[in-house]
Amino acid sequence: GEGSGGLASDDEYEEYIEYDEVEEYASEGEEADATGGGSYMAARPAFPSIAEFIPKISVVGVGGAGGNAVNHMITGGMAGVDFLVCNTDSQALAQSLTPNRVQLGQELTRGLGAGSKPEVGRAATEAHLEELLSHLGSSHLVFLAAGMGGGTGTGATPVIARALKEEGILSVAVVSNPFKFEGRVRARSAAQGLAELEEHVDTMIVTHNQRLIEMASGNDTLHFVDAFVLSDEVLHTGVRTISDLIVRPGLINLDFGDVQTVLRSSRQGDFMGKALMGTGEASGTDRAVAAAKIATENPLLGDVSLENAMGILINIAGGSDLTMQEVESAAMFVQGFVDEDADVVWGAHQDEALTGRVRVSIVATGLGLTYE
Repeated sequence: GEGSGGLASDDEYEEYIEYDEVEEYASEGEEADATGGGSYMAARPAFPSIAEFIPKISVVGVGGAGGNAVNHMITGGMAGVDFLVCNTDSQALAQSLTPNRVQLGQELTRGLGAGSKPEVGRAATEAHLEELLSHLGSSHLVFLAAGMGGGTGTGATPVIARALKEEGILSVAVVSNPFKFEGRVRARSAAQGLAELEEHVDTMIVTHNQRLIEMASGNDTLHFVDAFVLSDEVLHTGVRTISDLIVRPGLINLDFGDVQTVLRSSRQGDFMGKALMGTGEASGTDRAVAAAKIATENPLLGDVSLENAMGILINIAGGSDLTMQEVESAAMFVQGFVDEDADVVWGAHQDEALTGRVRVSIVATGLGLTYE
């Protein structure tokens, strides 16, 4: 009993059941399974399976660009996440590699697309929110991938983000700005879509399609398709980084609460700070620092800098030859950019496919905010 120094009282022995005298013992309506001829055993309630506590990560491709990004992740072997695509264009939807598809506004657009009109994409999505939430309602973290400036991605993505916010689901948007040659109308539409999206998501990463042209300038080996693959890799990096940190067994794992803290540090009141996702791999001398340097320099993200980040996730991976000194040097290199008051959380895992190389992936949030 209480204060008995560990010796069980007569009352406490009632918690043990002799097999020969077992009566029905139920936990939440289920009979206990008592075994062991004549011995004493503790009657315990049934525990939920461990799988129920694994955070569920979903990736939603909205519109044509978002659908392409999801296909890229699937062909790249991304595991441990659920995929969903939604579009007003039935032909584009048919090209998806995931069976989880939602046709938006079938009655409104007849499967022919939103005609570059965000208001059509918005209305089509409002009509199918219940169906979308039937796929996403059990998620803990949702990535939204879309292109801004058109009809479906621009109009639908903020609507989905709002619904996720109302459900209390953490959300990260990874979206792209249009090329300059697409004109002012699409640029204005993209700006409005980003402003609406910013109101609802926890973190937003914006890539700039125009940077693809700048990267291709003087580079005859960067083909059109390959350029868009680089853009899709930003989403792939972010999802893989977070999935590896909280789902994949590693040398050092993080809990979902750590990830949530960093992702939600992008917002300060009504103001949304910028965010950055990057990954780098390197081999040879100083490979860990070299990989970290590559991870912090993503030209597609424009002038975003790690300086004064409010929160940062760092994932360091390597083969069995990865040393503690390399883990420290990579982490310290990244940490050297951020404020001493920033939330810095990190993890590490071993991947024999990386033997001889080190991969560093980062997700930084709250860039441009000020400490209060």
